[in-house]
Amino acid sequence: MFGVALSKPTGSTLKIACNGILACTLEFTLDLALQIAFGVVEEELFIVHVSPMNFFNMFIDDDAVEQAVAIYTQEHEDTSLWGGSRPGRAPNMERLRSVYDQLLFNDYWGPSPVYNAHYFKKHFKLPIELFDEIHELVKSNDEYFQQKPDATGLMGISSLTKIACAVRQLTSGVSPNELDDKYRMAPSTGLETLKRFCSSIIAIYGDSVLRFPNEADLNNLLAGGLSSGFPGCIGSIDCMHWEWKNCPSGWKGMFQGKDKVPTVVLEAITDHQCRFWHFNFGSPGTLNDINILDRSPLFQKAVSGESPQIKFAVNGHDYNYVYWLADGIYPDYACFVKTISNPATRMQRHFASAQEAKRKDIERAFGILQARFHILVTGCRLWSRESMAEVIKTCVILHNLIIDRGQQNERDYEFGHYLIQHPFAMVSKHPRQSIGDRE
Repeated sequence: MFGVALSKPTGSTLKIACNGILACTLEFTLDLALQIAFGVVEEELFIVHVSPMNFFNMFIDDDAVEQAVAIYTQEHEDTSLWGGSRPGRAPNMERLRSVYDQLLFNDYWGPSPVYNAHYFKKHFKLPIELFDEIHELVKSNDEYFQQKPDATGLMGISSLTKIACAVRQLTSGVSPNELDDKYRMAPSTGLETLKRFCSSIIAIYGDSVLRFPNEADLNNLLAGGLSSGFPGCIGSIDCMHWEWKNCPSGWKGMFQGKDKVPTVVLEAITDHQCRFWHFNFGSPGTLNDINILDRSPLFQKAVSGESPQIKFAVNGHDYNYVYWLADGIYPDYACFVKTISNPATRMQRHFASAQEAKRKDIERAFGILQARFHILVTGCRLWSRESMAEVIKTCVILHNLIIDRGQQNERDYEFGHYLIQHPFAMVSKHPRQSIGDRE
């Protein structure tokens, strides 16, 4: 005889544990579960004393027992693979975290900082005021960034060091292993910090910074389009590829495009100030712009008439819908204004030149985004598209925050110290015509 503890039936599932040795989940109908004589059914736990053979003969067949043993063995094997400081393992490394936390504070926030705000922006690509705001909000949003003592009573990594390490991973594009000697964080901790930082930024700023344009935003966008000679234009649309270095081998055929490397595509809309107003990431690199548009929520809004409604006039004709500038591959919809492939007249050549020059706003936005966040230039070493989406969305949010803070005209970073690799197609110029061919 032995004791069997069963949890209260919920739905059609019973969880059974026999003396803590075997655990399994069985599927029963609720009527059958209520007919089992375990005492009062309102109690949370039922105890019955039966012999093992009678119990298994009544409720469990051979397949269920085999499955339960396999689950139990797998769970205990998984938990035994990991471990902290145990006999036979390497001891914890003394990284002098408190010393380096203080050094980081003295470098930028001390009474007499080593580096002023100008150097801070060169190092972190963010103004120090914005960094301080992010630090306070992220620390209050996720308790992971709050400094706490460990099991031995020693204080862990400070929130300032964690957030600084996460930002430097985004801006420099290096792996956490290369930042170990500067921030005294193990590579696994650095990677976990980056993921949690991105999740916090999206939770805090995602809905407000990557919002759909409101009335005030539309007026600003329309003013920018009108000043460039395109009334009714609220931005440009294009795609950018991000190389996925650690793409699984079985998926490379689906993600490998014309560049012969696996990439994941970002579809975006930017305005004349290089601010992002649309974000759609995750399509395989084998797709072109029009295939990505078919999967995009922007396409659904455009064809269903959910685009912003405004009124403007061009050449005596009244229009009540906005549009975006696009390249030639996009469909011939009213919401997309494309260039003229082979302009024949002077008017057509003037329009094609103006459209291509204006559409370079999004090419410039992609270049600035990659210049600020080098992680988008190097091959991504993450293992899932979900993690990649969080990283690039965080970069776009931080980029928009800088612009919203009035920092878009300041260029404290140097473009000439590295090569910006543009994975997107550049607009080609028309061949120069001879004087005799001009009108």
